Amino acid sequence: MNLSPRRPLFNRRPQSNIYRMFLWVVMILGGVWMLQQMNKGEIQPLFLPTPLPTRSVESYVLEGDVNFSTGQVAAAITAYQEGLEMNPNDVETWWKLARIQTYSSAFLITDDEKRTRLLEALESARKAVALAPEDSNAHAILAFALDWNANSTLYPNDRVEEFLIEAEQEALRAQQLDNSNVLALAFYAEVLLDQQKWTQAESYIKQALAHEDADEWMDVYRINAYVLETLGQYNLAITEYDKAIAIEPNFTFLYIRAGANYRRLASEIPNLEAARPVYETSLEYFSKAVRINEQIGVKDPGPHLSIARTYSQLGEFFIAARNVQTALEYQPRNADIYGQLGIIFFRSRNYEGSRDTLKCAIRGCSGEESCLGRGLDKCYPNLGENPVEITGLPISPSTIVYYYTYGSVLSALSRPRDDRCSEAMQVMSEVRAELDANPEAYADGRETIISIVQAGESICESLAEGDVPDLSVATEAGDVVSDVTATPTP
Repeated sequence: MNLSPRRPLFNRRPQSNIYRMFLWVVMILGGVWMLQQMNKGEIQPLFLPTPLPTRSVESYVLEGDVNFSTGQVAAAITAYQEGLEMNPNDVETWWKLARIQTYSSAFLITDDEKRTRLLEALESARKAVALAPEDSNAHAILAFALDWNANSTLYPNDRVEEFLIEAEQEALRAQQLDNSNVLALAFYAEVLLDQQKWTQAESYIKQALAHEDADEWMDVYRINAYVLETLGQYNLAITEYDKAIAIEPNFTFLYIRAGANYRRLASEIPNLEAARPVYETSLEYFSKAVRINEQIGVKDPGPHLSIARTYSQLGEFFIAARNVQTALEYQPRNADIYGQLGIIFFRSRNYEGSRDTLKCAIRGCSGEESCLGRGLDKCYPNLGENPVEITGLPISPSTIVYYYTYGSVLSALSRPRDDRCSEAMQVMSEVRAELDANPEAYADGRETIISIVQAGESICESLAEGDVPDLSVATEAGDVVSDVTATPTP
């Protein structure tokens, strides 16, 4: 009997399915592709944290504006720069950055710091003009940056003249593009003033003041104050600085300038006791600047140096020195502040102290010498008075006072068994060389400086001849130093 084979109810023969195989191949290839894309970052894995929203350029600009208004200049610069990293073609941010960089140079102490910051401002302003050649504000700010670079303590006279010529061209271009631009009018007035075109400067600043937008810009009142103080109208200048302060109440530079005008008024009063109330008013403005800095956490030595100079003019050298030492706590490596402290020590007849301090200023110092230069008997690390490295300042119109004063004190302290005249004569020769190399920069004070140099040289000559030095000559030199001291602090 023939029986059909049993059906494989439980055991099926293996069969290949071409469609299933094709599906598996596709899935494998797809997985490989996804892994490659994930490694490249083209596809993000699931369940990653949600990315934070990206800040807009406008938010950085707003932050910079707020920081400027609160007096936090460094933070304002940083905010503008971060905004430009996101959008390097934002013209308004470039010229705002240039404006605050230019103003921030007033808070710096040394010539090198000022020069570097002003060149940064100039670069930012040029970038704004390059991006928008038809933008009036960009040209106005470029004129402003060029004008502040035109500083005879930073550059020789021919370079200063080049800056001023270009600044005038940029200010005129800004007005051509927008004849109602109040900043263009104000900055042109400042350029004209620095060109000693006083009548034209007055005319243009009056046009700026008459503008309906004048109250929005402290620059307008600041420049008007500058015009007035240049013309010797110090009371009116103070009034204009007060108006600028009302617009930017945390901008300490304005308090410093107003206080400096009060100090100038006081210096013209022949009787010291009669002048004292005016000096005290100047101190109030400087103290306001100190309080603002304390509130916003800014360690700016400028107001303390202004306070020190005022007390020095009052003959109160101890409190003057204390304020300079406070400034040194903020910037212990700043050679220029050592120089200012050395002048105060010298004027108070503290010759030993001035020698150590002025040496740090012009020759540099390190280790224990840097602490002696701060007026200490030694370093006190547990009190934060650590040894530091100080780089000396090159001779220039801003620092020459430190040189001839140092030469004077070396000669005054010289004795047969402690002859310091070799170094004193070297310093005096450097002073003479500087006077000969830059006669224009010393047109007003050359004869006075020469008299100080000759006094020091005469002491050393008498010592070489075996005589005892006449220290009254050094004392007289100290009195003259007080008349010609021209430190960078307003």
